[in-house]
Amino acid sequence: MKRRQFCYPYPRPAVTVDVAVFTTDPVRPGTIPPLRVLLIRRGDDPFAGRWALPGGFVDQDEDLADAARRELIEETGLGVPLGPQLGAYGTPGRDPRGHTVSAVYLAWVAERPAVQAGDDAADARFHDARRPPGLAFDHRVVLRDAVAHLRSLHGMRDDEPWLSMLPGTFSLGDAARLRAAALGTELDTALRAATLRRLRGSAALRELPRSGREPRFSLRSRGR
Repeated sequence: MKRRQFCYPYPRPAVTVDVAVFTTDPVRPGTIPPLRVLLIRRGDDPFAGRWALPGGFVDQDEDLADAARRELIEETGLGVPLGPQLGAYGTPGRDPRGHTVSAVYLAWVAERPAVQAGDDAADARFHDARRPPGLAFDHRVVLRDAVAHLRSLHGMRDDEPWLSMLPGTFSLGDAARLRAAALGTELDTALRAATLRRLRGSAALRELPRSGREPRFSLRSRGR
């Protein structure tokens, strides 16, 4: 039987992806770890010279998450597991090239990695996520929402959403820095103790045999 072809005479907005990759810096106990976000300086118009979240257009028949990983590698040289999808942004006028709808993903790296600008990015570096430079498109709104969402994850009873931001294997220190940076609070003994209780009480984790100074954990499954 001949396969029916569907053609719809409706306008088709372009589909894009963006990635908000967060990290923090090592700090002394009792201080607030800064929340950093990876930005690229655009090399081409529109908004040439402005900073933006890494991202770009989705190819035909390409999965959204695959497109996000590809664009991140092409523009920054960084390949990291993606966390949850923040949401979709499609306000008309957000892109002067036409109507675009962007799916935005979150990611976290425990230690600030080396990045290298590529493709149409003129530069790539980490910036203060709460006081970013001027951003292209509607990325200031996107980043504001991403920071707020990251903070909200740690107020949930369910640990899985914020644990999904961590790598497959991580230390207590990695988890505590993420919580402190996301919440904007001091990395102190009380926070580390509260984090350890949550980690040990999570069914999504297993504690690994001690091989260093602090406990280490791994996620039981990874659906990425």
